Amino acid sequence: MFTVLTRQPCEQAGLKALSRTPAIIALVVLLLSVVVLVAITLIQIHQKEVLLPGLKYGIVLDAGSSRTTVYVYQWPAEKENNTGVVSQTCKCNVKGSGISSYGKNPQDAPKAFEECMQKVKEQIPAHLHRSTRMYLGATAGMRLLRLQNETTANEVLASIQNYFKFQPFDFRGAQIISGQEEGIYGWITANYLMGNFLEKDLWHMWVHPNGVQTTGALDLGGASTQISFAVGEKVELNTSDITKVSLYGYVYTLYTRSFQCYGRNEAEKRFLATLLQNSTTGTNLTNPCYPRNYITSFPGGHIFDSLCTEDLRPRSYNSDDIITFEGTGDPSLCREKVASLFTFKACYDQEVCCFDGIYQPEVKGSFVAFAGFYYTATALNLSGSFSLNTFNSNSWNFCSQNWSQLPQLLPQFEEAYARSYCFSAHYIYHLLVGGYKFTEETWPQIHFKKEVENSSIAWSLGYMLSLTNQIPAEIPLIRLPMKPPTFIGTLAFFAGMALLCLVFLVYLCVSSRNQRRSRHTLNHTVDSD
Repeated sequence: MFTVLTRQPCEQAGLKALSRTPAIIALVVLLLSVVVLVAITLIQIHQKEVLLPGLKYGIVLDAGSSRTTVYVYQWPAEKENNTGVVSQTCKCNVKGSGISSYGKNPQDAPKAFEECMQKVKEQIPAHLHRSTRMYLGATAGMRLLRLQNETTANEVLASIQNYFKFQPFDFRGAQIISGQEEGIYGWITANYLMGNFLEKDLWHMWVHPNGVQTTGALDLGGASTQISFAVGEKVELNTSDITKVSLYGYVYTLYTRSFQCYGRNEAEKRFLATLLQNSTTGTNLTNPCYPRNYITSFPGGHIFDSLCTEDLRPRSYNSDDIITFEGTGDPSLCREKVASLFTFKACYDQEVCCFDGIYQPEVKGSFVAFAGFYYTATALNLSGSFSLNTFNSNSWNFCSQNWSQLPQLLPQFEEAYARSYCFSAHYIYHLLVGGYKFTEETWPQIHFKKEVENSSIAWSLGYMLSLTNQIPAEIPLIRLPMKPPTFIGTLAFFAGMALLCLVFLVYLCVSSRNQRRSRHTLNHTVDSD
């Protein structure tokens, strides 16, 4: 008797095999692995709100003692809180002197802004004007004016604020920032631009660099100078010059000090005042820091109508008196006389200090010197890092030049700056070596720079980053459910589990089919017999 057996498909054999306990377990694990893989991938990708694409802008007016500079910054809107993407897109120097010079005519202060504001309007798309925040921060020049006459300082700021109310931008006010704030913001800018706070990892996520040391900041303005650098936890903390700054989830202990009246312009006024004070020739004086054959005259008010020189005013002072200075181009005498601007022996019992009895920890690591430091180094044909001997050699060479030779030596010749570069060079020497205690060994760690990748090193960027919440203090930058290595590892584990279960189920299916074929063949043989 010949019996015909109906061949069952693999699917039916598989279903019978899946009724077994191992197969059920494998199927459950497979399904769970797939669900977990899909879930963690979706959460990882869509864990934060995606902003509309495009650019956002911010404007900062750096109202310094000698001039005002307008900076325009931009960053991708979709990465508003993914800092590390802000860049400078425009810089404009406002014509004329700083806003503190408008003390006698506060209503005239805004007029100088017109040209730069027109340039800014063209730089930023019109439909983004209203959403672009604008800030004005005034520094040492206005700090001095406020100390001299607070009412006048407020009138200058009020005039400026009234002007910007009628501009198309979101003006957030004009304020005078403290010297410490100026130092901190400068330090933030320098380290931000150099990538010391953030870097992209292999997964293109912004992370904190491992083992990267921050850079100290040296800023030389017209009316004040600042030094800021990170220090260890063991420094003397009972001083207002030590502060803690929280950036990207990391806390930095920072020493920052601002020296009022030690900016380049105010320091030179004090220097000229001391020359007059020690003179026996009346109002016709020689100046060893001015180039040979250079002669200039100032009214007394140019030197003494400043809070920084009022204690040096002669008894018979008259602001209209004309004082004449003739340059002798004597670098040795210039360095000797400039030293009188500092009191280096006033440190008392403090272990570490700079000058005038001011506490300062020992300088360590690299520093970036910008603003007046950079421009003076450039006049000496120097940039970047170099030895102290090179700085001194170039200073001596420059200071020995005749006035008629300077136009050929300087990339840009402006009388007010050209005549003072020799003084600035020796002033910087005493400030950095005698004051901050840089040595022949540590001097090469100072980098004289103006900008990083077309963005100026100035306190303004750090100021804007803070005010626009581009720096989320004490909030870790990466807010993903899993860090990239953990995510990849988890993904690989569950993918492996799913693959193993799938292989096991296929094995069961194939094994069941082979067994069914064997039975069919055996039955067919028996029936044939």
